[in-house]
Amino acid sequence: MSPRDQEQTRRRVIEATIELLTREGRDAVTTRAVAVAAGLQPPAIYRLFGDKEGLLEAVAEHGFATFLAGKNLDPGPHGPVDDLEAGWDLAVEFGLANPALYVLMYADPARPASPAFTAGMEVLMGRIRRLAAAGWLRVDEHLAAAIIHATARGAVLTWLSLPEDRRDPALLTTLREAMLTAVTTREPATQEAGPAGAARALRAALPEQTALSEGERGLLEEWLDRLTHE
Repeated sequence: MSPRDQEQTRRRVIEATIELLTREGRDAVTTRAVAVAAGLQPPAIYRLFGDKEGLLEAVAEHGFATFLAGKNLDPGPHGPVDDLEAGWDLAVEFGLANPALYVLMYADPARPASPAFTAGMEVLMGRIRRLAAAGWLRVDEHLAAAIIHATARGAVLTWLSLPEDRRDPALLTTLREAMLTAVTTREPATQEAGPAGAARALRAALPEQTALSEGERGLLEEWLDRLTHE
């Protein structure tokens, strides 16, 4: 089998697995059932993915890659806060549109980060850095990323756990507003008294600066981190 044929077969198996997962649930996803759905013999699944867990990991990676492909990688036209809000909504909408796949993607918190997941987090960190550079960030960049990620994932998984007649859209709106309140300031922090907001803004802009040596930049980052936590 040529590399191209192998890749096409892998994709056919992954798509068959997602269809089976969506239609019948995770318990129905067996190597034999997937092989039948993909028009293959069961040994082919083992040759391509190693075992069932390898197949499920490939399906989860496909989910992250699909979500990443649908993201707007360019800054939004309405400012960094609106860009963050739109990104949060997009993440939640993906989860609600692909419930079985989403649950699989986040079923194992200890699973090593996949390349697509890592790329998605880099997009999120870019949004957060723009918030910091503009003076809108209330907390440390990494804490902001954790809050944004946790509220979006929690919103989807909580929504899916509820009976359909108890799924109130106000849940999603309230969680999004709580995230924005926790992560962003009502006014750009660089216009307020105190060094923390200015320190966050300068800290976010440091990677683009070339006037400082690596050692000088590292020392300045340490000082700015201290200021933002006072």
